[in-house]
Amino acid sequence: MSSGATRSITDLFSFLGGRRNEESPEPGAATASGAEEPVFPTKALQKFLTCLASKDGPALLDLGPVVGSNVTFFGEQLGCRFRVEDVYSDIEKHVKAGTVDDLPAFFATRFTQPPESVDGILCWDVLDFLDRPAAQALAAALTKMLKPDGALMGFFSSAESREQTYTKFVVVDEANLRYRHYPASRPRQRSLLNRDIIKLFEGLRVSESYLMKTHIREILLRKPAYPTK
Repeated sequence: MSSGATRSITDLFSFLGGRRNEESPEPGAATASGAEEPVFPTKALQKFLTCLASKDGPALLDLGPVVGSNVTFFGEQLGCRFRVEDVYSDIEKHVKAGTVDDLPAFFATRFTQPPESVDGILCWDVLDFLDRPAAQALAAALTKMLKPDGALMGFFSSAESREQTYTKFVVVDEANLRYRHYPASRPRQRSLLNRDIIKLFEGLRVSESYLMKTHIREILLRKPAYPTK
């Protein structure tokens, strides 16, 4: 790992050797009254699982943060090798250090996985919190890591909101997600349109796109199995 990479990486490729049973408490994990967090439907997750189901022990990369129950879910569904790289934590550290302009260069060397070594990527909504140069650098790094015929699932807000909270997406089942909000030091940046997302992930193809009632666009991107001319 490069010296600039965060120490917060949790390597879970050894998932099948020891399942994580408990999840550490997080800010915003529950309301003061103890009420459960809201649950919302997802359409892209089932498609994402289908893309990886035929692969033998697929390598899955989660852009974080760590959610113990998600590790269990994907392990049981896919028998996968699971790794978490908490990019939200990277953003927090750069905002607090006043080095946000360094994020493009940081993402260029952030990941140590070899090219075309990952079958699936859970991008969640992390790109909403990056400006264009940083988003381009992160998207390029993720595209490089993804195997041919691999899949990336990303969420993008369609609302013009400067909301200053991150969302931890907790898988309830293949059709539903629980949203857990916790504080962010940086607000969401501009809303990305479909054409913006396609430009970011040059080399990938949009397989599925769903605009949900939560004003989140769920997109499944695939890397062509064979080079395109």
